[in-house]
Amino acid sequence: MPFVQCRKLESNSVSSPVRSLLQATGLLVVCFLLAQLAFGSEGPASSEATRRAINLEALSRLEGIDLEANPGVKAVVLKLLDQLRGTPQFVEVVRKLNIRGQTQLLLEAAANDPSGATGVEAMRLVLQSGELSSLKVALEGTNAVKLAEALGNTGEKEIVPLLAPLVPDPAKSLPLRQQAVRALAKVKEGANDLLELARAQKLPEDLRLTAASELNNVRWDNIKQSAAQLLPLPKSLNSGPLPPISELIKLQGDRVRGAVISRRETVGCFKCHQINGEGTDFGPNLSEIGTKLAKSAIYESILDPSAGIAFGYEAWDLELKNGDDAVGLIVSETADELALKAVGGIVSRYKKADIARRTKQKLSIMPAGLEQTMSKDELVDLVEYLCSLKKAAAPAAATK
Repeated sequence: MPFVQCRKLESNSVSSPVRSLLQATGLLVVCFLLAQLAFGSEGPASSEATRRAINLEALSRLEGIDLEANPGVKAVVLKLLDQLRGTPQFVEVVRKLNIRGQTQLLLEAAANDPSGATGVEAMRLVLQSGELSSLKVALEGTNAVKLAEALGNTGEKEIVPLLAPLVPDPAKSLPLRQQAVRALAKVKEGANDLLELARAQKLPEDLRLTAASELNNVRWDNIKQSAAQLLPLPKSLNSGPLPPISELIKLQGDRVRGAVISRRETVGCFKCHQINGEGTDFGPNLSEIGTKLAKSAIYESILDPSAGIAFGYEAWDLELKNGDDAVGLIVSETADELALKAVGGIVSRYKKADIARRTKQKLSIMPAGLEQTMSKDELVDLVEYLCSLKKAAAPAAATK
């Protein structure tokens, strides 16, 4: 349609009902874009930023349109979608318009951001599409570890048949098999599969520590108890009873050693917390924890994390109508949608119509028993390090 005819559609000569229909279906904007694409850079929106803004506006108006029944509109959408490749908006548009045939680009987005909301949503779309042949091929390629990470972060049970066969396969690389274990432990069915491998003595020896670290920290009590028996965590060198906190706070630790301990896989402070910009934005930021909490309170938060859950960090369990479940922190809520931040910092959005039940958890999402992964001296070193994380002093006023 010539551009001048599109402009006529915007004029007051179009009756109000027709104009409303055009706007509701997005055809008015698509018409404008057809002219833009036809005129190229000499059209009425030549700058890249302006062009992209118009494209997004057009695409946003098409939600709910059956693209298969509108081949002309679909052709324009696919052309505009190609311009959004590599951006978060690409994934959002594919989701909203239910565009098929984008598996390869979605896998690319997942590999580029496996622990971020965009990458995880891209992987969810791949799983929901049922077009898994390309995903299986990709799990053999150079991005396999990142794709396994993204799969785990979806929290979908459909990942189990994709990742479970990788664990005992000696032909697969150790990093990929380790990531498969971490991913499987995030869904109940996958965690059970790992336990069955351990029971059958088919869990490879080089994965036992990874599996123990993950399964001893899951949220399902029965699995956690079984893991404690089948895959116990390494015992500390002096695993006797700890002295009371009143005695612990008198001990002087080494904060340098404590910083090293905080990075251990079995301790994992950075898995849920940020310290000076490093780590995961999930639990409370620890960058100034030494200023906010006394040493005794830091010990209490490690030894009994459920005793004093910080406001806003209460865990919620969602039971979905399709049988899946999710647990995390509620970060936002509207009349129709709830956003949940899971361990790892990934925010997922759930339609309230899909939620069967939500329950506030009495226990902290921070795992109990952390002290069992350290000796007494290592615990003291860790607390010494955390106490050293203080708010920077304000610069002194300049003197004349």
